[in-house]
Parts: sequence; structure tokens; C-alpha cells
Amino acid sequence: MSGHDHGDDGVSRRKVLECMTWAGTGVLWTITGGVPRSLGIIDSAQAATAATPGMTFLQISDSHVGFDKPANPNALGTLEEAINKINAMPAKPSFMIHTGDITHLSKAAEFDNADRIISQSKLDVHYVPGEHDFLDEEVKFYRERYGRGTKGAGWYSFDAGGVHFVGLVNVVDLKAGGLGNLGAEQLAWLEDDLRGKSKSTPIVLFAHIPLWTVYPEWGWGTEDGGRALEYVKGFGSVTVLNGHIHQVMQKVEGNVTFHTARSTAFPQPAPGAAPSPGPMKVEDARLRSMLGVASINFKQNEQRLAIIDTPLQG
Repeated sequence: MSGHDHGDDGVSRRKVLECMTWAGTGVLWTITGGVPRSLGIIDSAQAATAATPGMTFLQISDSHVGFDKPANPNALGTLEEAINKINAMPAKPSFMIHTGDITHLSKAAEFDNADRIISQSKLDVHYVPGEHDFLDEEVKFYRERYGRGTKGAGWYSFDAGGVHFVGLVNVVDLKAGGLGNLGAEQLAWLEDDLRGKSKSTPIVLFAHIPLWTVYPEWGWGTEDGGRALEYVKGFGSVTVLNGHIHQVMQKVEGNVTFHTARSTAFPQPAPGAAPSPGPMKVEDARLRSMLGVASINFKQNEQRLAIIDTPLQG
């Protein structure tokens, strides 16, 4: 966060969010009254979390199993490194969510390899698809493995630890420029799913493409995401988790915290920093510092979920 003047209490919301957007490597954020506060880098953050235990779950994203281009010739290997890092955590998380692009080309062997590695975590895993998981003609490989018991193209909800989780699918019928799309059927289901929930219930929405508009020129947003967010406006604590852009970005709007995760496969450029999105080749020594996983902790009676982003290295 160098280059910003931070006071103890008077830091401007704009500057705090600016720091969150670009500095989020390995930092645990808690949010009180809409203002983010850092508990420190990974080691001290994990100690702080362990001292006041709550429900912890993990997010991984964009494994792109099958990718073998110069940006990372061994995406399966870095996924395995991520799972090894998870297995080394001192406290076992409750479960894991994967926010899509499990595979690169939706091949059966790619799904098999992903399952083989991810299952080594011995955690329950809740998936939503990325556009790379829906490339086979009948979209059967994803649906056969992860779509049973879901609605429509694969959306569903569940409850854990006092939190209501909703897995959304926004990679069907992509809009101009690749913008995500939820569609009327899914939005009607979401409205019904949330109806009757206590407004004090923490809500976690997770989908592949960001539900907020990050950079529409690259399709980094969901055209009808605003409709979904309207349905959670009355809840006191809402967290929205996404992948797709392969980098940590966060923002807070009222009761909603938005967070996008790193990939376990390859980085992408910052919005507008290149002619187009896509795999970004970096020095081999830097690659693992730009890949990683996220750990999310929920404590009863706290307004927000705390998020630790952990790079594979550094």
C-alpha cells in the first residue's frame, strides 16, 4: 500500500478500496461498518483466524487443466501445488468451492485429471462451470460430474455454518464481448430461493464471471448481474465470489463485498493493460506469486466474511 497516506481512522474509502484492488496478495481483510481493515500478511492472519475460530472454506478457480502454453506449460502441476498448500493448512477447512474453468478444453481426460488432483484435498467441493467447461458439443462432461441435482444449466444453493451459499451459472449464452449472462429462468429461481430467508443470514453468491462490471471491453462482467444483486440488497452481509479474470480484485458496495480469485494456472493482464485478455507470460520466478487460492472465514455476529488470498509462492 505504499504511496498512500493512511490514518488510523480517517483513511478515505476510495484509497482503501484502491489498496484492496491492487495489493491483495496474502492479506486477510475484515470489514466493519463497510470499511476494510487488514490483519496482516498470511502467517499472522492465519494466527489471528485460528485465535478466534469460525467456519472457514476455500475458493480455488481457473485450473485450466489441459493448458500447456508458454504462460504455464504444466497447469496440472500448479493445481497440484495449490492442493498441497491446502493440505498443509493447520486447520482443515469445512469445504471448498471451485469457481469454474476446471478444464481448458472440456475433454474427458482433463476432467479426470482435475478430479484426481482436487480429490487429494479430501474436501467436499462445490463447483460452478466456466465457459471452458462447456466446450464439448453436448456439455455432458461437466453435467455428468457436477450437475446432478442442480437446476437448469447447473445452478443450486446450500446452507453451511449459518451461511446461505448460491452457485450461479453465467457462462451460457454469453453476450456481446463475452459478457456473462444469468438469464430470466435462473434469476426467477434466485429470487424464489432467497424469498423467506432472514435478512440477518449471511449470503454468498459464487459464479465464474464477475457479477460486477470489472472491464466490459473484455467481457469481464455479467450483463444482467445487477438483477441478481437487487435480490440481495436487503441482506446484512453479502459476499460475491468469482474467478475468470485470474487476479485478485475486491470492492465493497454497501452490504456487498465482491472478490475475484487468482487462477491456479496462469495470470491475465490487469484491465486495459494489454490489447486483449488471455494467458500472460511472466518470468518463471514470478509465476507462482501470481497464482493461488483464497480462504474465507465466517464468524458469528461479524458483519463480513474475512478473505485471505494465498499465492503459491511468495
